[in-house]
Amino acid sequence: MAEIKHVGRVKATNKKCLIAYRTLPGDAYNCLIIPTENMPDIYHDAVINLVESTTGQEAYEFAEALDRSNFPDGSRMLPWLHVNNRLIKAPTDAIEMTPAPNFAISLSELNQIIAEQRGVAVDDLSLKEGVNDKEVPDLKKEEPAKSKTEPKKVEANVESKPTATVEPASPVEFDSPESEAKHYRSLADKLAKQAAEMRRKAEELVPTTKKKTVK
Repeated sequence: MAEIKHVGRVKATNKKCLIAYRTLPGDAYNCLIIPTENMPDIYHDAVINLVESTTGQEAYEFAEALDRSNFPDGSRMLPWLHVNNRLIKAPTDAIEMTPAPNFAISLSELNQIIAEQRGVAVDDLSLKEGVNDKEVPDLKKEEPAKSKTEPKKVEANVESKPTATVEPASPVEFDSPESEAKHYRSLADKLAKQAAEMRRKAEELVPTTKKKTVK
C-alpha cells in the first residue's frame, strides 16, 4: 500500500483522524485535525476520497485541498468542516502520523524533522492564512452536537451504512531491529522531502513575505 500523507490518529484514544494543518500561525505546537468517526457518510467518504487523491497528496497542508474541493451537496469542504465543528485543535505531541503500515511518528517529531531539513524554525512551517484558531474547538472538549445544517436524510442513514476508512495494510515484517529502524528512518525522510517539495511549490505560487528587521 502506498504511503498516505495527512493521515493519523489521536495517541490517547487511538481514534483515526486527518490532519488539516500540521501547525498553526503563531502556535507551532498545536494543529487542526478532523476526527473521521461519527461523520455522516457523504461527508466522511468525500474527505477520505480527497485525502487519497492526487490533489490531497500533493497539498502541503490538507486544508489547502479541502478549501478547493466540494462535498456532494455543493458546499466547500473547509468552511463546512469549520462551521460544523469538525476541525479540532490539538497539541502536535498528542497526534501520531500513520502514513504507512506498521509505521507511526509523532506529529511534533515530524514537524521538527521538516523544519531541520528546510533550515527553519518549527514556527515558520505554518501557512500564514487559514482558519482562525481562536474559533476552533479544543480536542479536550466533548464531542460537539451534530449540526442543524446536516441533512436529516443523511443523519438517518449514518448507522445503517458502513463508512469508508483508511485501513492499514498487512504489517511489514522485519528480520532484525536494525532493518526495522532503517525502514522507519527512510519513511521519515520521505515525508520530510515531500513536505519540503510541497512548500517549494507553494513558494513558487505565492512567495512568503519576509518580515523586516527593526534596527
